[in-house]
Amino acid sequence: MKKGYKLTVPILLALGVVLAAALYMRHVTIPVLDPQGPVGQKERQLIIFALFLSTIVVIPVFILLGSFAWRYRAGNKKAKYSPELDHNRLAETIWWVIPSILILILSVLTWNSSHQLDPYKPLASNNKPLTIQVVALDWKWLFIYPQQQIATVNFVQLPEKTPVDFVLTSDTVMNSFWIPQLGGQMYAMPGMTTHLHLEANKAGSYDGSSANISGEGFAGMKFEAHSTSRADFDRWVQSVRQAPDHLNTQTYAALAKPSKDNPAMFYAAPDPTLYDTIVMKYMMPMAPDTEGMTNMGHGAH
Repeated sequence: MKKGYKLTVPILLALGVVLAAALYMRHVTIPVLDPQGPVGQKERQLIIFALFLSTIVVIPVFILLGSFAWRYRAGNKKAKYSPELDHNRLAETIWWVIPSILILILSVLTWNSSHQLDPYKPLASNNKPLTIQVVALDWKWLFIYPQQQIATVNFVQLPEKTPVDFVLTSDTVMNSFWIPQLGGQMYAMPGMTTHLHLEANKAGSYDGSSANISGEGFAGMKFEAHSTSRADFDRWVQSVRQAPDHLNTQTYAALAKPSKDNPAMFYAAPDPTLYDTIVMKYMMPMAPDTEGMTNMGHGAH
């Protein structure tokens, strides 16, 4: 009876943990596990598969840890001392071969998925891709729509089922652009341009944020990604084109100043050279090496 009681307690504790986790998952949405786009869906599959492989090792390890701690406790006089198991071939084969096989599987999976989900790789679609230029500021996100000739702050609207090429840079420290339900994060760096291709499968609102600590206002560096039908997107573009504020050199200079918890803002007719100007301002001027070219010329003669 006593032995059965000792076994019942850990089993009940384990079931309690599983039940608590299940209840928590029913009432809480974890964005990366609730994807709304093709990239996010493939990334969820990778997470679940990697988690499943990990449990093949992790669960037996924790079970053995608990059983060893209980069996070989100081108060158990019946525990058998077996020093000859130190170099047991069967045991060592198990704990070397199984993890090696799992690492091999994960290596192949990582190689294939890294190429398949390359953020620079355009998404296959019958719809024409949309390009959105993204600038990380302190502490807000600027979105420029070069084709639609509009710009927004801390709000980005997308047509559903349409690939979006986010072209990212930063006009401050390095930052990280992330919409968890649509796909993985991508870094935005001053003086550089990176790409992130995403797509929303259906209409909805998705939270976006900075995934890289960037200073005092980092916690409020959030934005809303709003996916709508193409017709609603076109109407929204027309309404933003009527915005009283235009994004030119002067208004951008004021916008770029550090500020916290900024509301959504909308601009019409952004300067078409603004994004390139932001990137190039961090580039060192490249003067021609006339002396080196002269020496090379003499060497040729």
